[in-house]
Amino acid sequence: MSELSKTAHLVLGMIRNGRRTGYDIKRLVEVSTRFFWAASPGQIYPELKRLEAGGLLSRSEEPHGQRVRSVYSLTDDGERALHEWLTGSSDLTFELRNEGLLKLFFADGLSANEAIEVVRAMRAEHEAILNGIRKATPAYRADRKFGYITWLYGLGLHGWVVDWCRQLERDLAEGRVPFEREARDASAAKHR
Repeated sequence: MSELSKTAHLVLGMIRNGRRTGYDIKRLVEVSTRFFWAASPGQIYPELKRLEAGGLLSRSEEPHGQRVRSVYSLTDDGERALHEWLTGSSDLTFELRNEGLLKLFFADGLSANEAIEVVRAMRAEHEAILNGIRKATPAYRADRKFGYITWLYGLGLHGWVVDWCRQLERDLAEGRVPFEREARDASAAKHR
């Protein structure tokens, strides 16, 4: 099979962790990995078919009410592909797309109040994400500890952004240079 996409790795991992249908995977993504690696149904379902066609998944049909649903399992090749990806040394992808931060980057042309509103909107967005992460609190289990560990990362990351936005709002509202001490320290370090 050709090189696997990141969505393929997500699907293989979800199936290994017991999510066996496209719907199960979609539901878990909505309350877990979407906070750091999103996957839409438009990515998940085609990937399931592709992985099955490539011999990495096997599919069976199970009755579910009035309908039949497709239930997937990892094949030995699928297990190997997931293990190779997990233990591989390729460069890790890091993407950050934050429209609030993009607006803030260009906020020099705004009034102080307009800039504060951009920061407030950013803070509100990250507070909402933080609340979603808190609602998705996984139970700690020794056999699934890394799901819990990534949950803690999400709490820390978005909690830090909320605190950063609050500090920036205060600085802007009081007419102070935002993060003035940090700016001076960075400038001094650059000239050493």
